[in-house]
Amino acid sequence: MAKVKIAVVVGSNRRESINAKLGHALARLGSEQAEFNFVSIGELPLYNQDLEGELPRSVVGFKAEIAAADGLLFVTPEHNRSIPAVLKNAIDWGARPYGRNSWNGKPAAITGTSPGALGAALAQVHLRQILGALGALVIGGEAYISLKPGVVDANGTITDENTRGFLKAFVDQFAAFVVRLSLAHEAAA
Repeated sequence: MAKVKIAVVVGSNRRESINAKLGHALARLGSEQAEFNFVSIGELPLYNQDLEGELPRSVVGFKAEIAAADGLLFVTPEHNRSIPAVLKNAIDWGARPYGRNSWNGKPAAITGTSPGALGAALAQVHLRQILGALGALVIGGEAYISLKPGVVDANGTITDENTRGFLKAFVDQFAAFVVRLSLAHEAAA
């Protein structure tokens, strides 16, 4: 079987996002098991049901990237004890129009980071609830990462051995989950 394709959705559109850095570090750690494609969400228009008749080009492209993925890796910060607005907007577009839910049946993993001790914990809880309600198959396990300066170097390498080992196990477990589901879908087809 070819490598599985993982769409990485970073819940921040900030240029120097530590969550984007974490996402790229995870992609490096998991590159033997999967191909990682970073899906941009910053250019999606604010969700408006009036636009569903003729979806904006950015939405069509976004939904196509999600459809092409075997699995979804969400890496998000926490804003005001929940998920960022830009991520909620992307999730809403992915779930619409009615009957064309891009999240349904997709295996997903969630992580995130912050400089603080809780590592975006509440955002991850809320995201798990939202994705579960939309039919995504969210893998168990939690990955709350406190990303202190220097933990990810300029090359995107995780410098702390314990953090690297933990994240390697996280991404390997997720890739194995996606492979198992992909093989089951192939066998059923």
